Amino acid sequence: MAEAFIFVLMGLGALAGAVTVVVARNPVYSAIGLLGTLLSVAVLYVAQLAHLVAAVQIIVYAGAVLTLFLFVIMMIGVDEDQSRDETLPYQRWVVGGLAIVIVAFAAGITLFGDFEWVPAATATDPEATNGTVEAIAGPLFTDWVLAFEATALLLTIAAAGAIALAHYRRREA
Repeated sequence: MAEAFIFVLMGLGALAGAVTVVVARNPVYSAIGLLGTLLSVAVLYVAQLAHLVAAVQIIVYAGAVLTLFLFVIMMIGVDEDQSRDETLPYQRWVVGGLAIVIVAFAAGITLFGDFEWVPAATATDPEATNGTVEAIAGPLFTDWVLAFEATALLLTIAAAGAIALAHYRRREA
């Protein structure tokens, strides 16, 4: 039951983040939506016992790549002034109350429910290794090494191109 709840919650979070990436007019808001999607997917990886993949998802994608995106967005320039007025009058109270409900729900399941911290996949296969270093490193550095290196090269070229475009715009002005 808990696994299904986590799956539905994180699936909705990933979808909400993906919609934010596409719909948001401000590129910084799109990057924050991408962060929400990446973190939701990382939680889904943990639920499937792929702890290494979840750690890589958070460290590499949500950390390094998203930081690179934000640096490029800021370097290219978002020249719009943002209003700092709160448009939703009770926004802080609603978010605070929602946080309290989520923490109370998690504490209630942990303390009073029949909840195990190990997902149901280990009950059927105690030797589940779908997210270990060995299970990932073998195919990554043998079968997929070309795609891995091409992705690293593509990200490096994209970052260099964005820096060159930003520098070119400043020289024109």
